[in-house]
Amino acid sequence: MFYRTDGERPLPRDPLTAIVSPRPIAWITTRGSDGQVNLSPYSFFNAVAYTPPQVIVASIGDKPDREAGKDSFAQARASGVLCINIAGYDDREALNASSAPFPAEVNEAAHLGLELAECETIDCPRLAHAAASLECRLTQVVDLEGRANRLMIARIEAIHLRDDCLTEEGRFDVTRFKPLTRLGYSDFGAIESVFRMPRPKLPG
Repeated sequence: MFYRTDGERPLPRDPLTAIVSPRPIAWITTRGSDGQVNLSPYSFFNAVAYTPPQVIVASIGDKPDREAGKDSFAQARASGVLCINIAGYDDREALNASSAPFPAEVNEAAHLGLELAECETIDCPRLAHAAASLECRLTQVVDLEGRANRLMIARIEAIHLRDDCLTEEGRFDVTRFKPLTRLGYSDFGAIESVFRMPRPKLPG
């Protein structure tokens, strides 16, 4: 099959997110200037640099009760900070529930009974139980092509790691919490096994 993306689609549903998968999920906590907390998952997310450590998150679409973007995007842009929490398999129901289009004044974490803790370097809460949390400072917002497509670029200021996810050798072991990944359509995945391959070296 071949088709152009600017023409008629031959499939009943767009396969893009099934093709570009699995994708990590940024379960973002933010705080507005009024103290209102928001929690929402974003699946267009990845790490893009080591030094300084940086991540990108794309926000797609607007909400009728926001001037621009969704709640987490609007609060992060206003405050300049956000916390990216990493969800495991046990979080699957809560993560999915937090993606509902709640009104801006609803604190999804409180609504779902999820405990929050304060970040150390930014004025923002984090999910206390998360396997990992990245305290991030927003450095740039890029308007992308298309209606309400925006890219957030953020620098990681500090990292929280849950102790039970660390091995005695000091490795962060993802199989201990099985990180959730986003696939296409309504599909999710969880990382349960890993394998290693050393980076090849040229002979001589």
